[in-house]
Amino acid sequence: MRIWKKSMSVEEISAGNKNTAASHLGIEFLEVGDDFIRGRVPVDVRTRQPFGLLHGGVSVMLAETLGSVAAQLCCAEGLLAVGLDINANHLRGVMHGWVTGTARPIHIGRKTHVWQIDLTNEEGQPTCVSRITVAIVEAQQS
Repeated sequence: MRIWKKSMSVEEISAGNKNTAASHLGIEFLEVGDDFIRGRVPVDVRTRQPFGLLHGGVSVMLAETLGSVAAQLCCAEGLLAVGLDINANHLRGVMHGWVTGTARPIHIGRKTHVWQIDLTNEEGQPTCVSRITVAIVEAQQS
């Protein structure tokens, strides 16, 4: 069952994320399914910590980006999804390649959403499990 209130292609989502921290780190959107959104981040000089591993904060950034975009696609016009809380359990280090994340809803309510984001390496092994809670608020008119 399709959960989205807004229909956006991967290209439209990518265009909306130009010139952001996500684009600076090389985050790419890959797929919007009926009840999930998928993206990935490269493990390279922009995203590694001093020991050569993908920085944990980059894993969280990928998770928050995917969860926030997914929540926004579930909002009616005039509403905005804003982050309240995010947590992450780092399970396996990654030194090269790509880390792919998939965001799926746990709860889609009127005032809050909770999204689970599972990150994996190129072999499909789990690298990080994250959960984000977002508040659904009225968008401010500028």
